[in-house]
Amino acid sequence: MSRKLVFGDLHGGLKALIQLLKKIDLNPKDELIFLGDYVDGWSDSANTVSYLIDLAKQNSCIFVRGNHDDLAHKWLETGEMNQKWLEHGGQSSLNAYRNFTEEDKSKHKKFFREMVNYYHDKEDRLFVHAGFTNLHGPELEYHETAFYWDRTLWEMALSMDDALEPDDHRYPRRLSHFKEIFIGHTPVTRIGETTPVNKANIWNVDTGAAFMGPISAIDVDSKEVYQSDPVHTFYPDEQGRN
Repeated sequence: MSRKLVFGDLHGGLKALIQLLKKIDLNPKDELIFLGDYVDGWSDSANTVSYLIDLAKQNSCIFVRGNHDDLAHKWLETGEMNQKWLEHGGQSSLNAYRNFTEEDKSKHKKFFREMVNYYHDKEDRLFVHAGFTNLHGPELEYHETAFYWDRTLWEMALSMDDALEPDDHRYPRRLSHFKEIFIGHTPVTRIGETTPVNKANIWNVDTGAAFMGPISAIDVDSKEVYQSDPVHTFYPDEQGRN
């Protein structure tokens, strides 16, 4: 039986991802949706991209664009970088690519170019790294950067009254377009959680892999959660993101 599995932020934690996939016991028919931020954090950033490229040859994979992926892609294509990016994980990606050939980098550029800003499935579920701001839905978003930078969707969900029903006139219009929304970008460790968190119809699957948390995946139908060990335990001599 096939599953649809959604993965939170990876941040170069390839060793933890490999452990997680073993725990999941992948079926070749499983569909895998990755919510972005594949790089910037641990030393396996470039190796993580190589692994995902190969994984997509075995399983149906959808790769959503994260803000760190956008920054790393710009650097790969043009050499563009900024100090803030370097301070928040970018330096680890620069280091990781030092021993990569131009041929390898070319394959990675293609991977980054082919990412999607969001994925809307047939069951009316949305998969996006950060969120969207347009009240009428992501198709009418003004600036694509909202898909991988904006945090207001999650902040709104956290501030909502849990008793508020979708048919209430106060229910946020942004949430009414989808049965469920799966996001990453903002670690749930910020609210003291270590597993994916559900607020309103949003599931946040970022469990802080860039810092002290694990990589998480969730079965979108059964809601079964799978997690690696904390990513930092695989890289004891590294600091991850600051």
